[in-house]
Amino acid sequence: MAREKQPEAAAAADGEGTPERSYREQLEYLNPIAQPLASRKLTRKLYKCIRKAAKHKQIRRGVKEVQKFINKGEKGITVLAGDTLPIDVYCHIPIMCEDRSIPYAYVPSKSDLGAAAGSKRPTCVIMIKPHEEYQETYDECLEEVGALPLPL
Repeated sequence: MAREKQPEAAAAADGEGTPERSYREQLEYLNPIAQPLASRKLTRKLYKCIRKAAKHKQIRRGVKEVQKFINKGEKGITVLAGDTLPIDVYCHIPIMCEDRSIPYAYVPSKSDLGAAAGSKRPTCVIMIKPHEEYQETYDECLEEVGALPLPL
């Protein structure tokens, strides 16, 4: 009888986490280093570009993988989640991007970032690589992310 209740409890826990928070509500959970933050419109464009890139396997996901390919000199757009704690986990990534002139931006939610990449797990860093299949969307995102003011 106890086994029957466990899946229900798990389903209830999943049900509580599924109501999506709006962009404005997600902003409450940002950490202090989340600059430059993508606007609501740019966040949607980035998620769309990430979905297309994931379909063609043109993304790098996670701190270790993104860091490795930044060091190797790979180009792309780096997207970081603004609600990642502790910030020590990935606070070196923006500095690496600035040193190598790679555009980067923060989006408010790591769970939405992971979902855009086609994963059930939250992700705190993703690098979108250019590809001819979604070049137009990529160029739009690249232009807008490049126009964001860098933090001091």
